[in-house]
Amino acid sequence: MERKLTRSRKDRMIGGVLGGLAEYLNIDPVLVRVLYCALSLFTAGFPGILLYIIMLILIPEDRS
Repeated sequence: MERKLTRSRKDRMIGGVLGGLAEYLNIDPVLVRVLYCALSLFTAGFPGILLYIIMLILIPEDRS
């Protein structure tokens, strides 16, 4: 079975990007969100909001 990175419809907070990433990696979505927020807040070199917007545009929504 082929795995595709898609935005989640069932585990969505804002756009489903991090929920879809968690589904793709088969890990807890809360863990992905906490790590992403910590990385965005505590590192000056990680443009979290800009990267999220880019992923929101590029990653297709789950059709199932």
